[in-house]
Amino acid sequence: MKYSAVIVAAGSGSRMNLGFNKVYARLKDGRTILEHSMSLFLADPDCLQVVVVTEAGTYRKQIPGRLTGKITFAHGGDTRQQSVYNGLLCAIGETVFIHDGARPFLDQESLEKLKEAMETADGALLTVPCKDTIKTVQDGVVMHTVERSVARAAQTPQAFRTDDILYCMEMAEKTGYTGTDDCSLAERFLNIAIIAVDGKYENYKITTPEDLR
Repeated sequence: MKYSAVIVAAGSGSRMNLGFNKVYARLKDGRTILEHSMSLFLADPDCLQVVVVTEAGTYRKQIPGRLTGKITFAHGGDTRQQSVYNGLLCAIGETVFIHDGARPFLDQESLEKLKEAMETADGALLTVPCKDTIKTVQDGVVMHTVERSVARAAQTPQAFRTDDILYCMEMAEKTGYTGTDDCSLAERFLNIAIIAVDGKYENYKITTPEDLR
């Protein structure tokens, strides 16, 4: 199955307190977070292109060297949702995998399971079981305890038919809806089954300085 990958890497990462986009922070091997996040897709023969939503000039300064022909740049938006939309407009594949640029520890096994799900599904994402008990809270008061056996933490990549998720983005823009992730738009605007694929806890998003390793 051929697909495009959209890597969302336009945020400022203010919680990292780095003074620059956190995807250009370097891990212990000397490579940037973004390089790690892109690496599986660049090496995957099923991936037609990698659309990196980031400022191209900054990318070239922070990751010097010749660009592979798989890489396309898209401008970031004011919000993550707008950035994803800009990336989707550049996608050439009928299927698209949307991945966080700050999630550098995706492994091959998880990617293959997601690809397998998308052979027959219209949407899929990686999830892991919630380790903690989840509460809904309103005005500082606990309202409800979520049954932990059915609670899953969403990860990326999240995969869709490209035309479907573009439609969702356009509907969200028309109605003023902001989703918590890409799947939340599909849940709201499409009548499709989104498959939860078992992911791994190691595929976490780098958000705070403690997440760097």
